[in-house]
Amino acid sequence: MSHEVNLDINKVLKLLPHRYPFLLIDRVLELDPRQRIKALKNVSSNEPHFQGHFPDFPVMPGVLILEALAQASALLAFSEQKEEDSVYYFAGIDAARFKKPVLPGDQLILNAVVDRYKSGIWKFKSFATVNDEIVCSAELLCTVRSKA
Repeated sequence: MSHEVNLDINKVLKLLPHRYPFLLIDRVLELDPRQRIKALKNVSSNEPHFQGHFPDFPVMPGVLILEALAQASALLAFSEQKEEDSVYYFAGIDAARFKKPVLPGDQLILNAVVDRYKSGIWKFKSFATVNDEIVCSAELLCTVRSKA
């Protein structure tokens, strides 16, 4: 059973190690622990990557959309508890597809669903939308490890 939550930026900062300019989650909109997540990234024209990608037609780099999906997936993996000394690592990407460009002013909605968890490896089916249209989809593999 999914439910709406209001996991704001302060809670996100407690769960993820990322900081500006690499934190790509602004808010969690829905969370069904260990099952699915829906998060929000407000795409702003003043983000540093737009200076060079591309100056006359700013487009959010696909790799950053994938990173945003991975960060949302990390929040889903940590949704019940996060140990202080643990960190979430990207382990792989399969079937990544980009359907439309993401532009400044867009609200990027990040969705991830747990596909499976086995031997310390999480597999997520993920997709990002803008205005209810899929702009990117991918299967993500991740693991949680001790920082030590």
